[in-house]
Amino acid sequence: MEHVFPTYAQYPMEIVSGHDWHLVDIHHKSYLDFTSGIGVCSFGYSNDWIEQSVINQLGKVWHTSNLYPSSLQDEVAASLCPAGMLAFFCNSGTEANEAAFKLARKATGKGKVLAFNNGFHGRTYGSMSLTGNPDIQTGFKPLVPEVSFADYNDPQALDAINEDLAAVILEVIQGEGGVVNGNGEWLQKVAAKCHDQGVLLIIDEVQTGIGRTGMKFAFQHYDLDPDIITCAKALGNGLPIGAMLGKKELAKAFGPGSHGTTFGGNKIALASAKAVLEQLTPTFLAEVQEKSQAVFAAIHKQISPLTVVDSVSGLGLMIGIHLSAAVKVEDVIGQLQENGLLTLSAKHNTLRLLPPLVMSEADLLAGIDQIAAVLAKVAAVTESQSV
Repeated sequence: MEHVFPTYAQYPMEIVSGHDWHLVDIHHKSYLDFTSGIGVCSFGYSNDWIEQSVINQLGKVWHTSNLYPSSLQDEVAASLCPAGMLAFFCNSGTEANEAAFKLARKATGKGKVLAFNNGFHGRTYGSMSLTGNPDIQTGFKPLVPEVSFADYNDPQALDAINEDLAAVILEVIQGEGGVVNGNGEWLQKVAAKCHDQGVLLIIDEVQTGIGRTGMKFAFQHYDLDPDIITCAKALGNGLPIGAMLGKKELAKAFGPGSHGTTFGGNKIALASAKAVLEQLTPTFLAEVQEKSQAVFAAIHKQISPLTVVDSVSGLGLMIGIHLSAAVKVEDVIGQLQENGLLTLSAKHNTLRLLPPLVMSEADLLAGIDQIAAVLAKVAAVTESQSV
C-alpha cells in the first residue's frame, strides 16, 4: 500500500468478501479461516442475526453524544456484566485497559500496578506500559511510571502483591504472549492475595472473553472474582467496541468528567454487540466446549507426536501449537495459506488458532488435518536435513 503507514507486516492477499467461516481474496481464492480477524468474528462473516440488528439500527440513528441516556447501552451492559458490575463502553481492547488503569488508580488513590511478562494489554501509552513485551515498548520510552512485572505462573509473583499496589492485571490465557495457560491454583492464589491486600484484580478478557474458551469469560473456569474486567474483540463481531466492567462500589471514582469517549457506546456497534450476546447462550457455549474437545483430541493424535511440535496449549477454541526451533512459524503459516487455510502466530514460535466459534466440527477437523499434513511434511524435511 502506498498511502498508509507500514505498521503491519502484511500477508500477500487482500480479503474482499466472506461467508460463514470462509474468506475470499481479490483473486477469488477461498480460505478456511482459523483467525476470526484475530479473535473478533466469532460468529463468522454472514450472521443474519447480527446483520439484521445493525440494519435495524442504521434505519434509526447512527450516533448520539454520551451526554444523552442510551437505553441500548444499558440493555447491552445488563447482558454483558456479571452481577454487581457496571460497564463503560469504548472502542477497543486497549481503550478498555486504559480505562481500567485509570479507574484502579483513581479508586484506590495508589499508583503502582503489577503486570506480567509476556502479557499483552494494548499499544496506547497506558496499556503499552502494562504490556510485558520489550519489543512493543521499544522506541516509546519513557513509559507510564510505577508499573512492575513478574513472571506468569510463578509462585514468587505472589510476594510482589502487597497493599502498596493499586491493581494487578493479567490474562487468564496469555494470547499474544504465546497462548500460555494460567495455572488454575496459581490464579486463585493471586486473586486471594489481591483481595487480602486490598488490591484490585483486573482481568483482561479482550481475547479470551465472549465465549472463546467455552465460557462467557475465561476467569469463570477458575471461579475467580475480578474487580475489573476488560473485553472487546468478539463483542462486536467486527464492529469496533470495547468495554470495561467494574464492581458497582467503584462507581464513585468514575463520576461525570472523570473519563469519556466520543464514539464509545456507539449505537451501530452496540446493535452488533446486542446480537452477539443474544446468541451467546448456555447451549451455544456448551457446543463450543464439545467442538473444542473434538479439536484437541485430533491435535493430540495427529499433531502433538510430530517432532517439530514441542507442546500444545489453550482452552476452548483458543489454541497454541508450540513449534520447535527447527521450523519457523511464519513458514508454516505461508504453506497453510497456499493450501487455503488462514492461521496466526504468537510469541515464542507459536502457531495460534482462533477459528470462528460457529465453525462446524467437520471444518474444524478438516483444518486440523491440513495443519497436521503441513507439519508432517516440514518434520520430514527437517529430519532429512539433520541426517
